[in-house]
Amino acid sequence: MRSTRLFILGTLADGGPMHGHKIRAAAQIDRVELWADIKPGSLYGALRRMADEGVVEVVRTEREGNLPARTVYGITDKGRAELVSVIRSALADTSLRPDPIQLVLLHVDEIGPEELRAAAQQRRDSYATQLDFWRNLRTVAEPHLTRLEAVAFDHTLMRLETEVTWHDRLLAELTDTTEQT
Repeated sequence: MRSTRLFILGTLADGGPMHGHKIRAAAQIDRVELWADIKPGSLYGALRRMADEGVVEVVRTEREGNLPARTVYGITDKGRAELVSVIRSALADTSLRPDPIQLVLLHVDEIGPEELRAAAQQRRDSYATQLDFWRNLRTVAEPHLTRLEAVAFDHTLMRLETEVTWHDRLLAELTDTTEQT
């Protein structure tokens, strides 16, 4: 939820009052679901909850043609303070998210070496596919990126490169372990 709050409050702070559909369109254009734990469809519910909390407020309702009425939201002073708080909290959070594979490696006897090797190879290939996707996306986006957006892309690329490298190491270790037995 912190990412959703950060996105909504930041979008309203930067772009001024807007309706939920426009915020969702911004999320889709920025493809936030790729680099943050935000689902564009969840933004409407979050907006209503945030309005109940007083961090955003209903500014007006608009109707264009035969389209349904749309509620336009703006950030409140309380919301601006919340935005700063969420930014500071996100910057301070350095916790690593657990990866269940670390637990799996403690219980590999339950599935056997061939299944483990196959699963590790699938994981490695999946990370490599994601890495290729992000590299291509970065190339396409490059002319439109600010310097800090480019750094954000690099963060994702480096994390994926590390996963591929770690899985290569795991696969080598699994091969060495099998050869020794």
